[in-house]
Amino acid sequence: MNWEPWTGCYAHSEGCKYCYFYGSYSKRYGQNEIVKTGEFDKPLRIVSGKIVATCFATDFFLSEADAWRAEAWAMMRARPDLEFLILTKRIDRFPVSLPADWGDGYENVNLGCTVENQAIADQRLPLFLSFPIRRRFIACGPLLGPIDLTPYLQGVEHVTVGGESGREARVCDYDWVLQIREQCAAAGKTFWFKNTGSFFRKDGEVLKINPFKQSSVARECGIDIKGERKLF
Repeated sequence: MNWEPWTGCYAHSEGCKYCYFYGSYSKRYGQNEIVKTGEFDKPLRIVSGKIVATCFATDFFLSEADAWRAEAWAMMRARPDLEFLILTKRIDRFPVSLPADWGDGYENVNLGCTVENQAIADQRLPLFLSFPIRRRFIACGPLLGPIDLTPYLQGVEHVTVGGESGREARVCDYDWVLQIREQCAAAGKTFWFKNTGSFFRKDGEVLKINPFKQSSVARECGIDIKGERKLF
């Protein structure tokens, strides 16, 4: 289940260049103004036991949403029977965005840091691991090159990997995916190959993958590493 308390976004790093939500050929192109949505209080109406993907079409830590974030945190705190997943490219804003009672994190909030290449991983992940977060995961997406996550895996529970979607998408190489999978296996972490992206290089051939089949083609590779705790 998705929850978008606000909408709108703008580029923050190389992975944003051809964003499938806000890029040149996307359905939300030009929606750069950050606005509160009509489903802001949606968590108060969700049936117990659901997993809630939060701000997956924007960024939870946008400075433009500072005035609303405390109320969003309060709703998460009020619903310990729900699991919230938050993805961010703006992990540097985490310390200034916390509720007063955060401590080492809410039990039902899973925070994911998005990285797309080695330079961004080396920039964001040390910060990510230094902050008080109870449940962490890394999202490599869109995967734009090989990434060595080995120095950062002990501090996280899970890793997801996905390619880039859209007509301008950059190639996702299966070898890069397998390398990250091997790193997770060695560290005893769960791993999910989420989607191939639109252009998927495998066995030396670049395949153009239909947008509606990118998840199923990734699943058919059979490389996910599952654990007891299922959130993805």
